[in-house]
Amino acid sequence: MPSRYKEFYKNEVVPRLFKETGYKNINQIPRLEKIVINMGLGEATSNSKIIEQSVAELSKIAGQKPVVSKAKKSIAAFKLKENQEIGCFVTLRSDRMYDFIDKLINISLPRVRDFKGVSRKAFDGRGNYTLGVKEQVIFPEISYELIEKIKGMNITIVTSAKNNEDGYKLLKSFNFPFRN
Repeated sequence: MPSRYKEFYKNEVVPRLFKETGYKNINQIPRLEKIVINMGLGEATSNSKIIEQSVAELSKIAGQKPVVSKAKKSIAAFKLKENQEIGCFVTLRSDRMYDFIDKLINISLPRVRDFKGVSRKAFDGRGNYTLGVKEQVIFPEISYELIEKIKGMNITIVTSAKNNEDGYKLLKSFNFPFRN
């Protein structure tokens, strides 16, 4: 069964953007390409158990197993050794990507305390959007009683848009909660 947001994109977003933007070809309309969720865990240098917990939490949130990232070189000031595990990330595509953005917009972001919307300034110049989340407990899969340490994550939404304005129009048509 296809994702609810994938159907929403095909049936509502594409026709609306085609009318609004004035593109000559339907394939020029921006689309979501992938979503990358990254947890950088600097405190993992002193406690290796944090990596295991973060991998378990990120796999619950994303629905697939994350990749553990390792340090490329040693940095003595940060007590970091080469090939030491320092974070984890997961790349979502296709149905999992649409399911995640549906969950992010409709369930997780409204659970943030004092949420007034996300900034319009977090675009990178090429239509991609990066959102920082301070707590992993906003996701319904994470039980507050079972976590030992609150960890944040970066969520990058990669689009096929050529510029920030097209990326904004795409995310706005998905009902992304931007601040006014």
